[in-house]
Amino acid sequence: MSPLEWVAAALLLINVWLAAQRSLWNYAFALAAVSLYLIIFYEARLYSDAALQLIFIALNLYGLWNWRQAAKGGAGPRVDAENQAIPVGWMGGAARAGWAAAMVGLWLAWSSAMAHFTDAAVPYIDGAVLVMSVAAQWLMARRRVESWWLWVAVDLVAVPLYASRDLYVTGGVYLILLIIAVRGAVQWRRAAGRTELVTA
Repeated sequence: MSPLEWVAAALLLINVWLAAQRSLWNYAFALAAVSLYLIIFYEARLYSDAALQLIFIALNLYGLWNWRQAAKGGAGPRVDAENQAIPVGWMGGAARAGWAAAMVGLWLAWSSAMAHFTDAAVPYIDGAVLVMSVAAQWLMARRRVESWWLWVAVDLVAVPLYASRDLYVTGGVYLILLIIAVRGAVQWRRAAGRTELVTA
């Protein structure tokens, strides 16, 4: 348990808590956290998780841009005037089915490649975290309620994965993130009402 892991864990908790509140500030903490986790996961030979941090950097920059557009009213409804929170909505049924099929296909392809071409410690479990996390982060950037249910799934897989690699602080953080994700799902569900954002 390095000091770097403690700092990354704290930054990640703040990031996710702010995201659940629909605050733009979540992206500043996200970018700092994922930069540190890139180093941590590479050293633990969780290569899919290390690669995921690079993807997270790009997706967080996109999310910051998209949420700022929503705050200005340029990407859908304007910020909720009552509490300055970013507006959110649901995916359509066809989009949900398409995303599920794509995630399964990508998971199998990525994990097989990691199993055959690297010395990854647990390629299929690590690959599941990568694929679900990328989907969840993209959908969060697009302000979809479903992103939180994917984060719940990620957290359920990640807790035992990180503990198995002696990343106990990070495993503990993901246990806390599981609680925050459930709460975020409830908060975003209430905030979205019946609003459907058709494009994913």
